[in-house]
Amino acid sequence: MRFTDTLPTPSAEALAHSAQLAERIRIAIIANGGSIPFREFMRMALYEPGLGYYVAGSRKIGKDGDFITAPEISPLFSQCLANQCVQVLTELGGGDVLELGAGSGIMAADMLARLEALACLPERYLILDLSPELRERQRQTLQRHVPHLLARVEWLERLPETPLRGVIVGNEVLDAMPVELFTLVDGDRVIRQVEIQGDGFDLVPVEGHYTSEFNPNLPGWMKSMADSLAAGTLLLIDYGYEQADYYRPDRTQGTLICHYQHRVHDNPLIYPGLQDITASVDFTAVAHAGLDAELTLAGYTTQAAFLASSGLEALFIDALQTNPADQYKLAQQIRTLSLPAEMGERFKVIAFSKSVAAELQGFRFASQQQHL
Repeated sequence: MRFTDTLPTPSAEALAHSAQLAERIRIAIIANGGSIPFREFMRMALYEPGLGYYVAGSRKIGKDGDFITAPEISPLFSQCLANQCVQVLTELGGGDVLELGAGSGIMAADMLARLEALACLPERYLILDLSPELRERQRQTLQRHVPHLLARVEWLERLPETPLRGVIVGNEVLDAMPVELFTLVDGDRVIRQVEIQGDGFDLVPVEGHYTSEFNPNLPGWMKSMADSLAAGTLLLIDYGYEQADYYRPDRTQGTLICHYQHRVHDNPLIYPGLQDITASVDFTAVAHAGLDAELTLAGYTTQAAFLASSGLEALFIDALQTNPADQYKLAQQIRTLSLPAEMGERFKVIAFSKSVAAELQGFRFASQQQHL
């Protein structure tokens, strides 16, 4: 892995936090005989209770964090998702919305406002988030934007025991799941291990020229989603590729990247607990996992096509009528969400359904299921 020396130096407090997690990782490595699989390192770096990146109390999303997601870029994104939810909730005669990993809470606020405007509020808006800091931030965001709807919102620490009717939505959830790192050695896949190296960590060396990753937790995770859905739709938005593109011969270093204070780099072994570690999504594997979980593959397309099919143009026009002075700002937001060079093609939307017969409107302009 290449160390990137252009990263900002963490504060003394942040370094102390990272040192606590690094010590816990070192203990795990020693207990395991001198190394642990990269997947376990990534799990600890992101989710170790009280210390991991996603569960500790640092600000992660937005201009003061490490990265910005689509709901932070424009409310139009969440309004398009709400339009798709309306179709499903209407067919079901009502139901709930469950958001996985709600970030700052702005997507929940914008979706609820749009659902209210369309007279299609869910019975409950459930939020599953492991971070106490983010749950509090979400509550504050909802209190600021839609205080009269806060009573409909419930926070969960685990999936609901009783399967719900409605929509489960996850924006940039799959890319945050720990992945197994491997290198091809004489045609065989060698799972990469992390060892202690001085005061830090390094990968145990292997002789190979093609490294990539896969998500071994995907089948079980998708089964849990299917079990949590009595009837309705699972809608997932993330960046990634179909399998043939994911494992292209020239993609020799895989897709693993890190985000730290809006800098992107490729060394996941530094600053544990302080940086985001992600891998692109293999949407072919997602599709197979969903089908194996006995869900129906209901749609797959680019983010740009999904937003266009879900009423983006009409929402833009409505926003302009409300505030004409926002024309340039809104146009810039749409470009970021939709242009191929921005998020439009790199991000994909995949949907699975259970006991929902209607063709989902978000995929009516362009379907790419044949590529999976």
